[in-house]
Amino acid sequence: MIENKFIWIAGPCVIESQDNVLFIAEALRNIADKFDVDFYFKASWDKANRTKATNYRGPGLEEGLRILEKAKTEIGVKIDTDIHEPYQAKPVAEVADMIQIPAFLCRQTDLLQAAAETGKIVNIKKGQFSSPEEMNNVVSKMDFFGCQNFMLCERGNCFGYNTLVVDMTGLIRLAKLGHPVIFDATHSVQISGGGFNYGNSGKSEYVPYLAKAAVATGVLSGIFMEVHNDPSVALCDGSCMLRLDATERLLRQIMRIREVTLE
Repeated sequence: MIENKFIWIAGPCVIESQDNVLFIAEALRNIADKFDVDFYFKASWDKANRTKATNYRGPGLEEGLRILEKAKTEIGVKIDTDIHEPYQAKPVAEVADMIQIPAFLCRQTDLLQAAAETGKIVNIKKGQFSSPEEMNNVVSKMDFFGCQNFMLCERGNCFGYNTLVVDMTGLIRLAKLGHPVIFDATHSVQISGGGFNYGNSGKSEYVPYLAKAAVATGVLSGIFMEVHNDPSVALCDGSCMLRLDATERLLRQIMRIREVTLE
């Protein structure tokens, strides 16, 4: 169940190797232990919507879940990972504490139903094509499937030539739907298809500004950020990710801002 603590979801975009997952998971857990947060380690076992067919997608379902389970048992972290098709919900739920619905799939009824029926927390990314008010249709579906244990995650809106824009008033409007709101600070700086050779590029230097601004609205239940020890060599979305060695400072600033909003 969703706790009252501020939720912090963090980890690499995709599972690159077991060693890398365990290293980042332990480092992030150590940071989380310094703050009053409900921490979930996030990494994808498959990135099913890569721009090119030749781009690295991940180790796959079986190997990916094995690695995530190892992080869960050996490092002692809760797990968040995504699903793309309904049949994946059941095996993922055997390992994950939180199931994530990718933004482009937020309207897929069968996928939402499969996630809802696992009984796990469901983090639903808001589609880049959706207004906050349109997400009420997603809320209605989850209500229909008997699931109240879910969150809505803002990750920017499409605006012209592949650029994403974050409307801070959208967070407030999203919160009016009556469910916890999460802000994805790293995917929100993505420029889909705008990178070299039609890859994905991003402006990671803006992540701290967006994260702090989003928390300052006072409506967030948590924040999502993808983190890597060396984004320059990351196999997916490196230009959007926060450096591991910059993470603790940003989380400390976020928590201070949150204290002000709670006054």
